[in-house]
Amino acid sequence: MLMDSIVTIDCNYVAPHLACAYLICEGDRAAFVENNTSHAIPLLLDALKSRGYSPEQVEYAIITHVHLDHAGGSGSLMNLCPNATLLAHPKAARHVINPTRLVSSAKQVYGEEVFAKLYGEILPVPESRVRSMEDNEELKFGSRTLKFVHTRGHANHHFCVHDSKSNGIFTGDSFGIAYPVLQSNGPFLFPSTTPTEFDPGEARLTIEKIKNTGASHAYLTHFGAFTEMQVGEEQLRTGINAFESLLNNLVEREESGGDLVEFAVSGVTEYFKTSAPWLGDVDFKFLEMDIQLNAAGIAFAAERMRKTRI
Repeated sequence: MLMDSIVTIDCNYVAPHLACAYLICEGDRAAFVENNTSHAIPLLLDALKSRGYSPEQVEYAIITHVHLDHAGGSGSLMNLCPNATLLAHPKAARHVINPTRLVSSAKQVYGEEVFAKLYGEILPVPESRVRSMEDNEELKFGSRTLKFVHTRGHANHHFCVHDSKSNGIFTGDSFGIAYPVLQSNGPFLFPSTTPTEFDPGEARLTIEKIKNTGASHAYLTHFGAFTEMQVGEEQLRTGINAFESLLNNLVEREESGGDLVEFAVSGVTEYFKTSAPWLGDVDFKFLEMDIQLNAAGIAFAAERMRKTRI
């Protein structure tokens, strides 16, 4: 049974039920896991208020990694929660302290207008309020222990957080994506290979690390609590294998740049058609952004592998 002390917050990022944050309620203290974007901060504070907490009672704001749909709202949230400490992977901490590089890279990808619509303002977090969490480090939080497990594969600055009280694990993007709208035919979980750090071997190792925590369910950022851990593991392995095969095919092709991405889009689309044949046109429209991002990530990895062979 899932613990009532953990609240799922729909951040309404792009569309409902696409990205969420979590509120952990622990006595007279609270913690957020994932901060989404500055646009979502009012939703996080509404959830906090609905459970009887004030912003001053937030002790921790935790980000699994610094991709902006997970961490873009960190500075805004910390400004409103004066007693909170932000917990991040050691390689992520510097980017919340100084987000200039993150913002610049994202604006190059999306352009100024789309960036503003998606992410709003990205504010820095004072270094004195940021704590880096080492691999397998544990933190007592009231009656629960939070254990931080470094999990590469999706990003090399990613960790997952196991919660002893609920025996759940907050997995960010490391245990895939399971949008509620795609679960009508049973559990359906697929990997996220967004740019720029997709590594199939590390992604498989991450699955093992998550499995070894003994967690009975995963708190996915995309989206919600996922309880079918064995099924999810099998589906993720199938997806990683398919994307690794596509990656290897891309490495051997003559195309580069946009042509390589276009070929990758075809391969990712075929994966969805094969692994989830019940998906219809409306589902594929919903998946359009994920298909594009996953394809871009696989194409980026292919270009990087090509360079290492020269």
